[in-house]
Amino acid sequence: MHSRPKLPLHQEPRADYLQKVTGAAIFASDVEVPGMLHGKILRSTVPHARIRNIDTSAALALPGVVAVLTGADMKNLPGTANRWGLYLRDREVIAIEKVRYVGDPVAAVAAVDESTAEEAVEAIVVEYEPLPFVTTAKEAMAAGAPLVHEDMDKLKDFYFRGEANPVSGTNIFQHYQYNAGNVEQAYDEAAQVFEDTFSFPMVFHFAMEPHVSVADWKQHSLEIWSGGQTPTAIARVCSEILGIPLACVRVHSPYIGGGFGGKASVKIDPLVAALSWKARAPVRVCLSIAESMLTCRRLDAEITVKTALDATGRITAKSIAAVLNGGAFSDTGPAIAIKAAIRAIGPYRIPNLRLESHGVYTNTVPGAAFRSIGGPQAVWATESQMDIMAHACGIDPVEFRLLNMADKGQTIKPDLRPLDVDMRNLLRKAVETLEALPEMKGPRRRARGVAVGVSDPGIMPIGGATVRLRADGSVNVSANSVEIGQGNRGVLRIIANKMLRQPLRMIASSEPDTLLAPYDWGTGASRSTVIVGLAVQMACEDILRQVGETAATVLGGSPHDYRLEEGRIEGPDGAISIIELLRRFNGMTAGEFLGIGRVNPETKNGAFKLAPLFWETSAGACEIEVDEGTGNIRLVRVGGAADLGFVMNPKAAEGQDEGAMVMGLGHTLFEEYIYEDGQVVNGTLFDYRVPTMEDVPFHVGTTLIESLDGPGPFGARGGGEGAILPVAPAVANALFEGWGVRIKELPLTPERVWRALKTAKIAADKQEGRHHGFQD
Repeated sequence: MHSRPKLPLHQEPRADYLQKVTGAAIFASDVEVPGMLHGKILRSTVPHARIRNIDTSAALALPGVVAVLTGADMKNLPGTANRWGLYLRDREVIAIEKVRYVGDPVAAVAAVDESTAEEAVEAIVVEYEPLPFVTTAKEAMAAGAPLVHEDMDKLKDFYFRGEANPVSGTNIFQHYQYNAGNVEQAYDEAAQVFEDTFSFPMVFHFAMEPHVSVADWKQHSLEIWSGGQTPTAIARVCSEILGIPLACVRVHSPYIGGGFGGKASVKIDPLVAALSWKARAPVRVCLSIAESMLTCRRLDAEITVKTALDATGRITAKSIAAVLNGGAFSDTGPAIAIKAAIRAIGPYRIPNLRLESHGVYTNTVPGAAFRSIGGPQAVWATESQMDIMAHACGIDPVEFRLLNMADKGQTIKPDLRPLDVDMRNLLRKAVETLEALPEMKGPRRRARGVAVGVSDPGIMPIGGATVRLRADGSVNVSANSVEIGQGNRGVLRIIANKMLRQPLRMIASSEPDTLLAPYDWGTGASRSTVIVGLAVQMACEDILRQVGETAATVLGGSPHDYRLEEGRIEGPDGAISIIELLRRFNGMTAGEFLGIGRVNPETKNGAFKLAPLFWETSAGACEIEVDEGTGNIRLVRVGGAADLGFVMNPKAAEGQDEGAMVMGLGHTLFEEYIYEDGQVVNGTLFDYRVPTMEDVPFHVGTTLIESLDGPGPFGARGGGEGAILPVAPAVANALFEGWGVRIKELPLTPERVWRALKTAKIAADKQEGRHHGFQD
């Protein structure tokens, strides 16, 4: 459901649909290079240990084995570094002196086929000296805890506004603090003060295509076909590690089978490139799903929220204390720790505010970016407590939120851009959307819950695109924004279609290629439509300027007299084809118009200097039922609303938001890594539960609001991440609304819900003098 303005924009199905459903699309895992070897990785089986010896002799003796890479090779790499990172240079190409988690790469084999490589990996013998380990943030922050990293090499960031603030001699890689107003005085003067602690689990991205990379090293060049989301970052890191000029490192980004942040920054490509260097041949490494689960995951968190209210129920102060488990390497963790604190503020007016967060190393799978970094953890805490306070005040949860919401144009944190969305309208629309869905009758009791979320995308406002208008009116768009399933290549085509008025069938969007396309950070943080889309729009404006000037030169008059239409230029004296205009101007039937678009912090008179470029927002309302005999929660209806500014492709946008909602059901109801003795014990899809079609609510509705005031093309904002934010708190709030139990730990598994229901019943029976036997 959406109401869009009457704009002359053509709509058609995404160009990649047919390719993908027929199997014609080429994904990163489909790439084959002549002479390609196959790589496999030996991973640590212990959580923390010094490597005493690696015996590769048996592996090298196997027929078909070409090379084995270990930490001993790192000193021979021709580059300037064998470690990399976004904020802290803490990640090694392959373990050198010690391993830091079960799954840490220890050796890699290149062989003629996968089975030979697997056999060789199994033949490698590693001698470890075990070290004490920590798997929780609480353990890692305790006095005397073993250090995961003895030193921290701090980098100047190139991805996010904000740097790492590690605490030397500890496992803390990020410590963030912010204060505004007088929080303690507000607590002293408050009518009520609430303090609650909430926990959020480790969860896996589970992209359909696992991590994959093909690398072809040559003496003076490196070519990579990557399944990653950030081709320019991959090129930069591999350039440093292998000592190859950045101009000689070429990264291709074919279709990617899902990313969700797990393939952002840099993951396996440096290791594959180093293995290609050792083997002197192209090498392909495609991880299994189990290996991908050992590569990265969402940071688990414990968040304490303390909030003061006045006598009318208005918030007067809030403090957030967040502790996030970043695993063995910091990756995007320093940014996530900051974002978790900021996104816990919510869209509310809070005159006195205190934020503090810690990102902590542990001997677990490294944490990484994951759809709305830090947001689901933060909103789970804040929006659960909002309901707790609403019920304590005797105010309807929707009205309580409306009472405390900031107006559009007000700041929720003074050093950030003012809120650019009408959140009250958004919440009302979500409730209306739910109520408009068909009602379902059933034997079980049902209840509703609501929640809202805001996130400040960590967008680096640097990007570029080129657009070529050919003589026949066909158009090619080139950018390094990666297609991971969200449809950004189609969005770029739509922008070119609207700007240049050429039919969509004549517009192509090229595969990202760092050798050919302009610099762009990649895909993530809801940035593609806003940053890359704006660059495409600017490139199209450049073409329109050139067309007008060329027509005026050839035909006379002013450039403003001419308008580009399908395959032709309209002017005061009629139309001329593009090819005829080029022939007359160039003196031969040749040429094209090349437009260049660049976005940087000075774009729009410096408006892009202030973070965030836009607020990504979402409101959700749900209806659930509970099987009280098992504790199983089933979502019956879900309504959501988002303000995307301008919607390029309504169906695709709805699909992105509804996909985010379903993904959010995972950490809400059943997803979590389970650790025992330093090892993941549910590290396969037989043991790790993800949402399936059976878990999708019976009825789902999405309202897309178009306020036309975003910073992107035609007033667009980014989308596709915000809808994950309200899911968990809305479900937990519905559980309290209907059954009176408040659970503060995710996931809301059947066992956890069943125990809460039984505990509540025992307490109620005791109050009334009844007794029931209950055993664990």
